[in-house]
Amino acid sequence: MANIKDVAERAGVSVATVSRVLNGRAPVAETRDRVLAAVAELGYRPNVVARALRTARTRTFGLVISDLRNPFFTELADAVEQEARRLGYSLIIGNAGESPGQQDDYIRTLLDRRIDGLMVSSAGTGSSMLHEAVASGTPLVLLDRALPGIAAPCVRAEGGTALRELAAHLAALGRHRPAVIVAPAGTPTGDERLEQFRAALAGHGIALPAERIAASPDLSPAGGREMMRRLLDLPGPPDAVLATDNLMALGALDEVRARGLRIPADLALVAFDDVAWFAHLDPPLTAVAQPTRELGRAAVHTLLERIEGREAPSVLLPTRLVVRRSCGEPPVH
Repeated sequence: MANIKDVAERAGVSVATVSRVLNGRAPVAETRDRVLAAVAELGYRPNVVARALRTARTRTFGLVISDLRNPFFTELADAVEQEARRLGYSLIIGNAGESPGQQDDYIRTLLDRRIDGLMVSSAGTGSSMLHEAVASGTPLVLLDRALPGIAAPCVRAEGGTALRELAAHLAALGRHRPAVIVAPAGTPTGDERLEQFRAALAGHGIALPAERIAASPDLSPAGGREMMRRLLDLPGPPDAVLATDNLMALGALDEVRARGLRIPADLALVAFDDVAWFAHLDPPLTAVAQPTRELGRAAVHTLLERIEGREAPSVLLPTRLVVRRSCGEPPVH
């Protein structure tokens, strides 16, 4: 098997230069290309274990995602993986499936593998293994969901601006009986989105009473459909519904169609988290869009700051309201 000296001789550079290229720190592009060509020609494979023992680095990140079935988290994981690879890091992904126990199992496994840093989009609000990760000194970044008591920066989107735009949009359309299908009580993002939407509606003199707030048992299409059924069975059903998760929005849409109701003639429907196929529904679905790929890239760079021992503040990126036709056409003045 070829070794690093063979690569250096074939590329006409020093062993130190080969090492810098393989660690993502090539001095110039021409040198990098020459070294990588020699690596490919000789079939050289770095001894990752030996390098980790020398440098105390594995050049590996861990990412625990709350639920990979959710298109938002799928795209987020892809963005993290692409940026990590671009910077010369490998990524190990664990899917918590919205289960705190499963999440902790993955965190434990990743810590045992001596990863350089960890990113977690937490399932639930409690995790003994997150506290252990902090105590062990493993660089940690929270992604999408901030957690009380965890001393780590959080990279997430701020929904208040888009929800204020949504409240104004509904008010302009004469939708004065809104309802919300929200994540299970205690879910940080769900609680925050509910309060932001309630405050935004109040600014237009629109109330959001308790009977029009439906907390789903889980973040799933089935949960969204069950909550929409409950809302539509009210003596005074809503004329607009915001689902604070895209999978719950899908289930809510199923219930509306099963009853033969029309969107937007009978009911407006909005989702928090835009996904590509919302634009292809009939009618296309209005949604709050998060900067998903920017969140993934920001998480990687925040983690690298922590790995290098530098202070890394939390990152808050803006959302935007994507207005389509599921709430109705704005009145013409």
